[in-house]
Amino acid sequence: MHFSNIDGIRSYSLFGESQHLPDVLHCETIAERSVLHDWELAPHRHTRLHQVLLIESGGGVAHLDGEQHALAAGALINVPPGHVHAFRFTQHTQGWVATLADELMDEIFVRVGDVRRDLARPAVVTASPPISQAMGQIWQEFSGRAKARALVLRGLSATLLGWVARAIEDHSPSDTAAPESSLVQRLEALIEAHFLEHWQVADYARALAVSPTHLSRVARATTGVSAQRLIEARLMREARRNLAYTHLGVATIAYTLGYADPAYFTRAFTRDAGLSPRAFRAQVAASSPAPAV
Repeated sequence: MHFSNIDGIRSYSLFGESQHLPDVLHCETIAERSVLHDWELAPHRHTRLHQVLLIESGGGVAHLDGEQHALAAGALINVPPGHVHAFRFTQHTQGWVATLADELMDEIFVRVGDVRRDLARPAVVTASPPISQAMGQIWQEFSGRAKARALVLRGLSATLLGWVARAIEDHSPSDTAAPESSLVQRLEALIEAHFLEHWQVADYARALAVSPTHLSRVARATTGVSAQRLIEARLMREARRNLAYTHLGVATIAYTLGYADPAYFTRAFTRDAGLSPRAFRAQVAASSPAPAV
């Protein structure tokens, strides 16, 4: 299996599903989706989602950005957003797939050092016992409707990602990251710091001492989208989070995000999400799990 035509690789929010993820995260067994595709998932990437897979038994082959990795029991696969991946599992492989939206990642990675940098690298490593325990707890909590479910899932997600970052660091070679990957990581850090100021690609390029054309080319090659799209996506993630988790009015959210005109914000959001801010909020409210009594 190879990725000969990068432009033909499909991009998903969740493999074959809608782009909105109103729950805290999504967790399913490897078999649940793989059995529908004869245990083989074609090359694809997720534009806004981070996935962590854990093989409990069985195995197969993973392809991450064109590199092939053998999978066996105990394998942990880290798949950041934008990275092309494909799987061919042996029949009856058991394990889990945890899918975390960018909105949740933004909440978790506040003042946590370089953890997000480590998790931005696709990797296949050996899972530690705490990772297996955390994944099992996530699956159990996700499958139920117990009191404080969302709070517990957020805590377990942070725990899982912390252990995954440690595993990646422990298995990483001592050499530094490729210049292209480093540039995109620095760009993402700048976007996080300045997205509310509505910096343009030229502003980020100037801060990174590269040309806008080079910055966008490297961003597309590394993440699958342009630098402009990375900037827009961060604003829209913040918009979706405000719409889903606060009672702020649409106009207030627009001003909070640095838009001078709420109507312009509404048009930008509708273009990005495929539905208006009010419709998005209604959809999230309708699809969110009912709270436990």
